[in-house]
Amino acid sequence: MKYILYVILMLPLLMLSQSSISGMIMEANDKNEHIGLAGANVYWLNTEVGTVTGIDGNFLLSYMPEYKKLVISYVGFKTDTLNILDPKKMVHHWLQPTSDLDEITVTSRKQATAKSYLKATNVINVSSEELLKAACCNLSESFETNPSIDVNFADAISGTRQIKMLGLTSPYILIATENIPSIRGASQSYGLSFIPGTWIESIQITKGTGSAINGYESIAGQINAELVKPSTDDKLFVNLYGASSERLELNTHINTKVNDKWHTGVYIHGNTHNKKHDVNDDGFLDMPLFNQINLMNRWQYTDTQKGFVSFINLKFLNDEKQTGELDFYPDTDRLTKRFWGSEIDTKRYEISTKFGYVNPEIPWQSLGVQTAFSSHKQASYFGLNIYDIKHNSLYTNAIYNSIISDSRHKIKTGISYTYDHYDEFVNTIDYERTENAVGAFFEYSYDNLELLNLTAGIRIDHHNLLGTFVTPRLHVRYSPWGKSAFRASFGRGKRSANIFTENQQLFSTSRQINILNSGGKIYGLDPEIAWNYGFSYLQGFRLFGRQADITLDYYKTDFKNQVVVDWENPQEINFYNLSGKSFANSFQLELNYSPFKGVDVRTAYKFYDVKTDYNSGRLERPLTPKHRLFANIGYKTNQEEGQLGRWKIDVTFNWLSDQRYASTTSNPIPYQLQERTPTVTTLNAQITKVFSPKFEVYLGGENVTNVRQPNPILGANDPFGANFDSTFVYGPIFGSMYYAGLRYRIK
Repeated sequence: MKYILYVILMLPLLMLSQSSISGMIMEANDKNEHIGLAGANVYWLNTEVGTVTGIDGNFLLSYMPEYKKLVISYVGFKTDTLNILDPKKMVHHWLQPTSDLDEITVTSRKQATAKSYLKATNVINVSSEELLKAACCNLSESFETNPSIDVNFADAISGTRQIKMLGLTSPYILIATENIPSIRGASQSYGLSFIPGTWIESIQITKGTGSAINGYESIAGQINAELVKPSTDDKLFVNLYGASSERLELNTHINTKVNDKWHTGVYIHGNTHNKKHDVNDDGFLDMPLFNQINLMNRWQYTDTQKGFVSFINLKFLNDEKQTGELDFYPDTDRLTKRFWGSEIDTKRYEISTKFGYVNPEIPWQSLGVQTAFSSHKQASYFGLNIYDIKHNSLYTNAIYNSIISDSRHKIKTGISYTYDHYDEFVNTIDYERTENAVGAFFEYSYDNLELLNLTAGIRIDHHNLLGTFVTPRLHVRYSPWGKSAFRASFGRGKRSANIFTENQQLFSTSRQINILNSGGKIYGLDPEIAWNYGFSYLQGFRLFGRQADITLDYYKTDFKNQVVVDWENPQEINFYNLSGKSFANSFQLELNYSPFKGVDVRTAYKFYDVKTDYNSGRLERPLTPKHRLFANIGYKTNQEEGQLGRWKIDVTFNWLSDQRYASTTSNPIPYQLQERTPTVTTLNAQITKVFSPKFEVYLGGENVTNVRQPNPILGANDPFGANFDSTFVYGPIFGSMYYAGLRYRIK
């Protein structure tokens, strides 16, 4: 095995030397500002050698003496052909819009959510403008206007939002911050609420197993959140938010240019909610009381002449939650039977660094090193159940980028190391373990812009508890005609299930916890292994003279082993290794259309078939709707010169089909539920008035139709009895909630 690792690591040294040309493609404007044009095609005339500009408009392309004419094209812009006399001189070129460019072309080009026709992976890019369509106070609330991610509450006690992709919950999704895995281990249940929405610059959602570079744990997909950069973020940004529930939030960014190479920013987030609500009169809080302080100090170093760029992030989080019965007071009732209550207190420290080097002489060669350390401590209890966890984690990743022969053939290779020490206290039992893994990866990309590209990757990892294993990944895109993209992918993922921290809602029940296997190395259980296969088709077209696109995708996740979380006995929760089959089939049809000037419509239909062989037989996964309808309509007034501002209006509709309840047939009749839930329909809306580039205000409503799940807590009248359970949540609990806020910025 070690010889294979040596070969992978030595491959970059065997690459052939090659000249190259670099530059930046920009959108023409009156001031000739350097506003990069992402996704522009750059290629040599009469060759298949080309590339696509990055998010900042930059590109890098191989060069040979016979290459003389460089073609630059982008939909809605005039195609230009440049004569290249000196390949060492950087190209700075402004593309001009075509004379007959209509408004819908501009709208499409500036879409807040974009899909690439050119990448092999099925990636959805969500910009900061899309995040502003809803008051996304944290990452868990950032997907309300995206049909690819499902959002629901995990239980009726903690107020925690749970996301799903391809019918699977977040533990099967690799969630990263700037490509460093971040929501994992102890932060799995609540970590999405630890990343404030205003800190996010963009989000990339990848369906399928994704890249092999970021790790072996990805099964259903990958979500990467890019944070705002001190060098490009506002000098001062303030966001103030208040809701009818009396939830208050404040976000402040202060960025400073230290010198020509150093920028730094201080990011402050605070939220509080101290009002008790019990709309359904069951004696329990509909949402927790909470206070959170979240701080980040971010440093950015850039030296373009020498090719260096680096980031240093220092973070601190203190998060306190209280929930339970209305009459519960921690000072007198903690861990007693006077009243049922819960407190969840989390302290988290993080430091992460990213270092990048691009060889100024050979710009297609680059090196990146990522490191991150976190210390996570959660002290919590739920009624009489105690759950404490300490998790120290170290992650490092080194990546080398190069090309083979020319820029159509790119490679990435490197090594990674992870270390995790867990110490969990579950009532009277202490679970402690250490995991560490060292791995190497290699990824090859072939890029023929006009017809075909692919990304093939493989990882080899040695884990002290999971052994040595291989996780391959493959993504292919084929475009037989214009504005089309057929994609196919497959990949393997492997992970250790953290059964307690990933299922903390189990503590808000009276169920007995059972682990039915003892031969595995983690809680006695074996690791989870799954294959993911996917197919998608994206087609752009014009409908009634306006631009539109349609996407169809199908993904299948097939578990070879899974830690089954069995809720089918209402007096127990059982964890055991899969014996039989477990799979998740996901189908999605999405249509995006701009029927009128300033109007964007996004609609989607999703179908899930998620089933597992439980000890009691093959059953549909509980609380997973088979059908979902989604629609989002956005309208923006056109901001002409001399106008004071503009209006933005967004409305989002969701309909969920009925869902299967886990069995309650062995409960006494008063504590039995129907086999399936009712359907659920929700409507969210927001209106924003932009007064100037510095100031805007927004008003909005969540669940404006006031849909509520009646009696979401089973046995709420006897919380210390045998039938108490807060996990049967299929829809909103609180009802309508309205909010208002303002944003102020100084560029």
